[in-house]
Amino acid sequence: MLKIRQLQKKRQEEEEEAAKSQSPTPTRDSTPVNKNSKVSAAQLRIQKDITELDLPPSIKLTFPQPSSLFEFDLKLIPNSGYYKNGKFQFKCEINSNFPIEPPKIKCLNKIYHPNIDLQGNICLNILREDWSPVLSLNSIFIGLNFLFLEPNPNDPLNKEAANCLVKDKKQFEKNVNNSMKGGYIDGVYYDRVI
Repeated sequence: MLKIRQLQKKRQEEEEEAAKSQSPTPTRDSTPVNKNSKVSAAQLRIQKDITELDLPPSIKLTFPQPSSLFEFDLKLIPNSGYYKNGKFQFKCEINSNFPIEPPKIKCLNKIYHPNIDLQGNICLNILREDWSPVLSLNSIFIGLNFLFLEPNPNDPLNKEAANCLVKDKKQFEKNVNNSMKGGYIDGVYYDRVI
């Protein structure tokens, strides 16, 4: 939380400095903006959501480009469940139509999970059909965390993992542990995340 506030303060100082020199400041889509330009609704909403974040210690955000709140990285370290102590990396991208459209979130690790496919696509209802503009980034991150605490075999992207979870929880747990150590399952190599 402290890091986010530091980034916001740094960004505000950069914007003030740019306004003083009256030089254009680049935005996400490289369109110059001067001090007379309006801030987009998406920018206002992202700033609001970030300042109101109340994340558990298991979720950490980093902004590779502090001047852009539209792209950031998320690190999730579940503290219980099948995926306990794994370190999972996600790329989050928000387009200019936020909050009308949900953020795009992709898992950067190849993991054995019923709701995440081998390409990193995530099956989380609030990122798809149940998205609503009233949902915040905080609710998305908590939902993502919940997927690791309670995988949902009823709405899978990885059907093999979902079937294993339903039919044999002990084997599923073994597969998760093996995959998190960088092992093979059914001929597929998974990234080491512990």
